[in-house]
Amino acid sequence: MSQTPAMSQMKSRMEAAAKMKDEDKLYKRDGILYSTILSPPQTLDKLKDLEAREDDLILVAYPKCGFNWMVAVLRKILNASTGKNEKPPERPPLVEFLPPDVQETLAEMPPRRLLGTHLHPDKIPPSFFTKKPKILVVFRNPKDTLVSYYHFMNKNPLLPNAESWDKFFDDFMTGEVSWGSYFDHALAWDKRLDDPNVMIVTYEELKQNLPEGVKKVSEFFNLPLTDEQVNSVAGESTFSAMQENSQKSHGNFGSIFFRKGEVGDWKNHFSDAQSKQMDEVFQAKLAGTKLGARLKYDLYCQ
Repeated sequence: MSQTPAMSQMKSRMEAAAKMKDEDKLYKRDGILYSTILSPPQTLDKLKDLEAREDDLILVAYPKCGFNWMVAVLRKILNASTGKNEKPPERPPLVEFLPPDVQETLAEMPPRRLLGTHLHPDKIPPSFFTKKPKILVVFRNPKDTLVSYYHFMNKNPLLPNAESWDKFFDDFMTGEVSWGSYFDHALAWDKRLDDPNVMIVTYEELKQNLPEGVKKVSEFFNLPLTDEQVNSVAGESTFSAMQENSQKSHGNFGSIFFRKGEVGDWKNHFSDAQSKQMDEVFQAKLAGTKLGARLKYDLYCQ
């Protein structure tokens, strides 16, 4: 079978990663770590010119907060709403993974485009705010996010191995991980909660009532669905259904992107001292904020 350009590029990236030392797989830019292979400086430089459209669907999430799950949900909503059954593109929608030449081709894509990013809002292409597209932001409680991120680092050959759990815990708490500090991301989005073009959902509330989540998301993006379609999309979008289909949707990366998806898995990893440390940092940084309240920390992290 002949390889598509996207498949060929991923293969070359994997080959490049295999030859690299772990310490060379990340580099720091403006105080934040990024993947040397996936988001080199020239790619991030080009992003400032990326032109959003008002009808774009923008999806944002800090790493391991449910981004890939929500990408699949959004594509199902799009297909159901438009009556089309388009296969997902081979490239992930993360704009910071798109080389400059590929970013140029985004202008040729028909509406409605699905664009995604893990970038801090201060690093997002300016047009994502000036053109006023709808932006869906997904957050997850920080303890489960940390656990998922730890396993992701140890499974993804394009990123350095996370080494020990204790070392990764310390790195996460100080923001010395790819894309920066979870808490900095959360505080930045908390300031934008009153923006009518921004909607924040949490991983936990989606898991608890997925049909309601699908309905809210479809209405936010002006993608009308019937009740029957809402239930159908939700039924196909449970984490277990996504996990079963992950080999088809994500190839060899399926098991990397869809691991457990559990709420509360942090209890299998955190020591009492680490749990207390996270509690104190959350209290200091996010207690009293609107987003902090949405995360229901006392329910999911105690």
